[in-house]
Amino acid sequence: MNTPHARAAHASDRKQEREHKQERERKLELGEILNWLEADGMVSAENAQELRKARQGHSGEQNPLIVVAEQKWRTLTPPYKLLHLEALTEWLAARVGLDYLHIDPLKVDFSGVADVVSSAYAARLCILPVGMDAHELTIATSEPFLREWEKELSLILKKRIRRVLANPVDVSRYLVEFFNLAKSVKKAEQQGNESGSLSSFEQLVELGRNNQQLDANDHHVVRIVDFLWQYAFDQRASDIHIEPRRDIGIVRFRIDGVLHQVYQIPAVVMTAMTSRIKLLGRMDVIEKRRPQDGRIKTRMPNGDEVELRLSTLPTAFGEKLVMRIFDPEVLVRDFKQLGFSSADLANWNTMTARPNGIILVTGPTGSGKTTTLYSTLRQLATPEVNVCTIEDPIEMVEPAFNQMQVQHVLDTGFAEGVRALMRQDPDIIMIGEIRDLETAEMAIQAALTGHLVLSTLHTNDAPSAITRLQDLGVPGYLINATLLGIMAQRLVRTLCPHCKKATPLSEVDRAVWKNLVAPWKSQEPTRIFHPVGCLECRMTGFAGRIGIYELLMMTQKVKKLIGEETVAAEVREQAYHEGMLALRISGAQKVALGVTSLEEIVRVAPPVDMEIN
Repeated sequence: MNTPHARAAHASDRKQEREHKQERERKLELGEILNWLEADGMVSAENAQELRKARQGHSGEQNPLIVVAEQKWRTLTPPYKLLHLEALTEWLAARVGLDYLHIDPLKVDFSGVADVVSSAYAARLCILPVGMDAHELTIATSEPFLREWEKELSLILKKRIRRVLANPVDVSRYLVEFFNLAKSVKKAEQQGNESGSLSSFEQLVELGRNNQQLDANDHHVVRIVDFLWQYAFDQRASDIHIEPRRDIGIVRFRIDGVLHQVYQIPAVVMTAMTSRIKLLGRMDVIEKRRPQDGRIKTRMPNGDEVELRLSTLPTAFGEKLVMRIFDPEVLVRDFKQLGFSSADLANWNTMTARPNGIILVTGPTGSGKTTTLYSTLRQLATPEVNVCTIEDPIEMVEPAFNQMQVQHVLDTGFAEGVRALMRQDPDIIMIGEIRDLETAEMAIQAALTGHLVLSTLHTNDAPSAITRLQDLGVPGYLINATLLGIMAQRLVRTLCPHCKKATPLSEVDRAVWKNLVAPWKSQEPTRIFHPVGCLECRMTGFAGRIGIYELLMMTQKVKKLIGEETVAAEVREQAYHEGMLALRISGAQKVALGVTSLEEIVRVAPPVDMEIN
């Protein structure tokens, strides 16, 4: 029906449709953001008006969220939170009805980003694909009112589109980095040998394929390696694992003692990355049949120097490479930062102040023994004393020490190293590890001739170090004559200070606490803290690690228990009666102080299976 009324209604519908489309298809404006913030009682009218005047004539130059975040305003009501960019983005997402997402680069399959849209298309529309499954594609945007692309992409990809709002700085940054890295991976894969590494024990030979190996110095490979290091530093990783599998390579980061898988890369690219890193570490790039060690010194993005210790291992599908990251600021730290209690620190200082004897630090690999020894030596290395170390390998080059590295190729092990150091007029000697009787005998000889010796052993607790020495063949009377004390230690994750939550003890917590402190019968705290998860800790609830310690002093009563057949349980019981605290008790103290969680102590510290009267 073409009546004037019908035509008017139709025209009205088209006008509303145009207005609706215009409402949807536009970029964010500073004015509307300020209006919404005022309406929600988050900023004052005076501040908003002042910013409007200051930004007149500059509209469209910056995303309005960035402009507001630069003002460093706080909310008008308690707890007066800072309106930083992430907080503003989360607020806006709720305001416009979108899910909020903080982009975690370690959880994005960057190699799949470039397969969805082109970099030019993504940059023009300020969108970034961040996740995909069989039915849905998740795309992050910083412009909630630009969405014409949504229908277009849905038709092309035959998937539902889920839009999420992310902060504009992250979207812009990762648009460049993800697409560039994905491009580098694809170019490197095209130039490489798709049949896999020649060192694999299970090689698949495909006829007609180009068997040219990818050059480790190819600029695409260089970019990938640099990107990998940058993100490892950003995420506070202590180790980077590059592991070959049948068809792909896996990259994992160890963060606060826990491994996280972060990337999957084509096998040929992983081989080229390994070759590139071996080349920088002055390792034999051609040799892939035997383990190798190396080191690289590089810089963090902020300019601080950092050392990487490299270790390769031949596996069924190629070379596995582990890079341990040594940050000088982390390796040499204050004892309070390490987690020493006042009593532990007093006993430790008493032992290290002795002119001669042996001090042992025990614990599994990765329990912080090296950090403890370096921090101690740094304190002891005054101009009046000569500090020498023999290590395998040298963990961190420290100008205050005279450091020597074990050279197995030249038949220079720990025992030979100590023998050489004895002729260097040392006052203090640090032996990386006592592994055999010969090294133990040289350490004892050094202690008997007036030197202070520090070393490590791999045992579960402090008393077990005595029986371990006897297992190596050291007589009990020499242990009594030279050993000053033993410290066992572990590292536990510390609760994130930004999000940890205090709660009264539940029945479950109370049962765990009683089991943890038994048989000491320590008074339970009124409340404990639990991990929550926030952006600062990457939603883990933990940020950083701290030590828990068990310190055994070699008193006269303890020495009386050391004979030809020492029983570790008897030494342990006597030490507990004299005030030694087990690792779990040391951990329980940190739980009571809100430093870590009950579950973390139970996970890390060994149980105590004895009664204390």
